[in-house]
Amino acid sequence: MIRKIVLGLTILAFACTGAMAQGIKRTPLQKIDFPQGYTTVTAIAEIPPGGSAGRHTHPGVETGYVIEGEGELIIEGQPTKHLKPGESWAIPAGTIHDAKVSGDKPLKIMAIYIVEKDKPLATPAP
Repeated sequence: MIRKIVLGLTILAFACTGAMAQGIKRTPLQKIDFPQGYTTVTAIAEIPPGGSAGRHTHPGVETGYVIEGEGELIIEGQPTKHLKPGESWAIPAGTIHDAKVSGDKPLKIMAIYIVEKDKPLATPAP
């Protein structure tokens, strides 16, 4: 029962995070409570042409891999990175960041979040 509640909250967190960027589609693939005190979430995110994820943070590390499309990864304090299929990235915990689609194709990524247990997956940033 607790696992169902936690999974429901994870899905809700993805839905709420979607409010940061109109049209973004997130598909949770897996959630495990590991390592101790953290939850690891694997998901596919798709951002339509002209869209962005919206500035936000995570209470843990995010790493990802571009499946399709191209985009700009804007990480506060770092130069903007142009990402294309086959490339990956890592974002430190609590760092403000955004992803914006480049070109006329959707950006499709697989993301892995290792976040503090019982905290929201993402929080909008100003």
